[in-house]
Amino acid sequence: MKFIFVTLFPNLIKPYFEDSIMKKAIEKKLFSIEFINFRDYSSNKHHKVDDTPFGGGAGMVLSCDPLYNCLTDLKIKYQNSKIIFVTPVAKTFNQKDAKRLANEEVIIFVNGRYEGFDERIIEEFADEVLAIGDYILSGGELASMVMSDAIARNIDGVLGNNESLEIESFENELLEAPTFTKPKNFEKIEYSNVISEFFKGNHSIIATLKENLAKAKTKYHRPDIYKKYQIRKKYEK
Repeated sequence: MKFIFVTLFPNLIKPYFEDSIMKKAIEKKLFSIEFINFRDYSSNKHHKVDDTPFGGGAGMVLSCDPLYNCLTDLKIKYQNSKIIFVTPVAKTFNQKDAKRLANEEVIIFVNGRYEGFDERIIEEFADEVLAIGDYILSGGELASMVMSDAIARNIDGVLGNNESLEIESFENELLEAPTFTKPKNFEKIEYSNVISEFFKGNHSIIATLKENLAKAKTKYHRPDIYKKYQIRKKYEK
């Protein structure tokens, strides 16, 4: 697996992969990263990459020329790549996407700035267009980091224990159940005793307890997900 970040600001992304799990995975050659500054592909003598929008409006729009040149070059070099445009005007990325995309050979994240992309570039090159939520960021770099992290975690060997993936939130339509660690009673917090069933070794009871806690947590924090879960369960009966 290789992640390629097409961005005007590579240094916003690079530090994230220089520590912790992502750094270790790169050192083990489980995936690699590359950064392409599409300003280098501008044919404008001043290396300009944006211009005013047709029809008026605030801000500047990324020009066709540098991105066209850049992505054409990358498609020739990486013929099996998947090009993802990162923009809030898109489907919201989720855990199913992370698992699906972990099977790709090369993912190219195209990161926007200013008022976004000239739509013709998206129409010409995008295999997918993805967002991470219903809000606006200053650029696509943070969003592409979020997505690449979520995808990388699903590459075999990136996590120390792949069983961790099986119990995480969204894997079974529910949020993950609450977790606890030592001490059993943390005296600085009132009513802080951990549920006693966790210590009795009955794995069947613990599994049921965790499922019920996951349902309660999902119902409280994400009633939209819980409703979908209830509907599915109803039709399974």
